[in-house]
Amino acid sequence: MNLTYQRIAATAALVFSAGSAMATATPEEAAQLKTTLTPFGSERAGNKEGTIPAWTGAPTPGADIVNGRRGDPFANEKPLYSVTAKNLDQYADKVSEGFKAIMKKYPASFRMDVYPSHRTAIAPQWVYDNTAKNAVNAKLVEGAGGQMPEGAYGGIPFPIPKSGAEVAWNHLLRWRGVSSSNHVRNYQVTADGQWLMIGESHFDIQMPYYMQGEADKFKGEYWMVTTKTLGPAIRVGEAIIGRLTLDDDKSQSWVYLPGQRRVRKLPNPCCDTPTPFTAGISTFDEINVFTGRTGRFDWKIVGKKEMLIPYNGNRYFTPLKDSDMFGPKHLNPDSLRWELHRVWVVDATLRNGQRHTSPKNRYYFDEDTWNAVMAERYDASGALTRVPFAVPVVITEGQTTEQTLWGIYDLVGGSTFIAGFYNERTTPYKIVQKPWKESLFTPDVMAGEGVR
Repeated sequence: MNLTYQRIAATAALVFSAGSAMATATPEEAAQLKTTLTPFGSERAGNKEGTIPAWTGAPTPGADIVNGRRGDPFANEKPLYSVTAKNLDQYADKVSEGFKAIMKKYPASFRMDVYPSHRTAIAPQWVYDNTAKNAVNAKLVEGAGGQMPEGAYGGIPFPIPKSGAEVAWNHLLRWRGVSSSNHVRNYQVTADGQWLMIGESHFDIQMPYYMQGEADKFKGEYWMVTTKTLGPAIRVGEAIIGRLTLDDDKSQSWVYLPGQRRVRKLPNPCCDTPTPFTAGISTFDEINVFTGRTGRFDWKIVGKKEMLIPYNGNRYFTPLKDSDMFGPKHLNPDSLRWELHRVWVVDATLRNGQRHTSPKNRYYFDEDTWNAVMAERYDASGALTRVPFAVPVVITEGQTTEQTLWGIYDLVGGSTFIAGFYNERTTPYKIVQKPWKESLFTPDVMAGEGVR
């Protein structure tokens, strides 16, 4: 970690521990977004060893959708090396504690194939412009659901973060397009290694926070999703709608259960509550590594570090069968791509008076995209119990990268949940150019579309 970011981390710790509202960046700091920092706040320069390249901001060709399948821009590359249980000590400082634990749990089959690093993160110029405005205007304020951004819109809220909570909000409000659609299968891997398809779902997603030119209409709802379950047969017709708000006490979710033929508002779509979308295997705040309420935790920047993380994972779209992605009790290592990148390391520790099944957590946020790519969750005894992860992919038409494959390894029970299989579908994750109607994300529409 270079001296500049050591100072940032130290300053953040002092300010946050004092309980003060986070200060905005100074104009001098914000000016770095056009010089030494990228428009999103990462370091433009590569590392001194040359194993992390400089950021250029150039588009990455080859990730377009052709015949219903998204391409892999780095399909011809070969791994530089592989990290296994046998040589883990050699790369220990670059591997997260969570994936060290997975490698030790499955020493004969789990490995990390490491490829050349590519900094593919880009966004439209208007998103960069809004990010620059946010740098000097946005701040964290106390809401009913915890600290929330104020004065931010249409870009990364805190490109020069001064607290762990700001980093977490950069992930929640990361650029991933305005509107998108996808059709995926999701699997549970049982403790004895069986892969069970527990959901085939269609998603429509919208981020009102990124509606271009509509800052005056933004009322705090930053992410909307509607999910329709198409399989297996026992779950056909289930549906979920979620509307996340900056003040998370105002976030709402509804579920339609065909057996009851009615829409129910979920009483607590938050935190360590199991989510119906994953058949209860994942909690709400484990979706995409972290989603939802920040207020149950104190967030602290540990620092910035070079680590091996899942990245540019378009290769996993290549297999024609879901089963080609199956490994023994984990994803097939052949289908994953690992690269060396700089990440923000952030700890989230349960606040006094709050309750959660994972009172201690460590998150790893990619510096270029603000995607949370890995985490470790610890129980009350301090034991590492769960390892969330996500795989960012290049999405050409959206000028973005997004997590289309994500999951959770349960180190205690031995089961795994993984979402985002497109291999037997011809409807890949895609950016929708015309925004969805807001009414699509309402319980009335869900009730009208109910089946069975």
